[in-house]
Amino acid sequence: MTTPAPAVAVPRHVAVIMDGNGRWAQARGLPRVAGHEAGADSVREIVRSCGELGVEALTLFSFSTENWRRPEDEVDALMALLARYLADERQELMHNRVRLQGIGELGRLPVHVLTLLDKATEYTAANKGLRLSLALSYGGRAEIVHAVRRLAEEVAAGRLEANEIGEASVTAHLYTAGLPEPDLLIRTSGEMRLSNFLLWQLAYAEIYVTDINWPDFRRAELVEAIRWYGARERRFGRTSEQVVP
Repeated sequence: MTTPAPAVAVPRHVAVIMDGNGRWAQARGLPRVAGHEAGADSVREIVRSCGELGVEALTLFSFSTENWRRPEDEVDALMALLARYLADERQELMHNRVRLQGIGELGRLPVHVLTLLDKATEYTAANKGLRLSLALSYGGRAEIVHAVRRLAEEVAAGRLEANEIGEASVTAHLYTAGLPEPDLLIRTSGEMRLSNFLLWQLAYAEIYVTDINWPDFRRAELVEAIRWYGARERRFGRTSEQVVP
């Protein structure tokens, strides 16, 4: 039975740290790659469910800059899984009107993966539904450094005065430019850290941590997270008395 939509305010932008694929596989005596494959099924269901529930943007922490340090066979398996997802899910993305983009140091991806990502991005560019961002070869600190360098280049070229740099101009030079800031961060598998994910953008996000491993995180768990979010009082530095219900 399909879990009904929560009768609460739905976040415009949900960000997810998809953790626990390896733990899920280990608990079942399976190789780690089996956990990543099961996690891909969760990606499909959460993408579809976010669109159905009215979420505008979904950003998934898919592969970090630090993940390149993992054993070569696991990195190769992750890249093969990513390539398969990009090739196989295009029709699913089109059916659900999802607009896909990749964010991060994309030039570090294998050429065949980057080619598939570019094709999927172009293929879905006109879609008007959920905006799906896959954070690939992504690091929050590297993203901020990238934005600062671009701003410095504009100052050096005389297109921008240093005293004109503010939060809005930094935000406009991030990989996520054009997206609303995340309202809700979901982290699975019980870890209590940001892991260098969207460090600038998550300044005022509500943080929901669940012990459920990512392959077991499906629509019902997403709805529960959104219900939790809907019960939060978002003050942005104000007092409770100043917040309009």
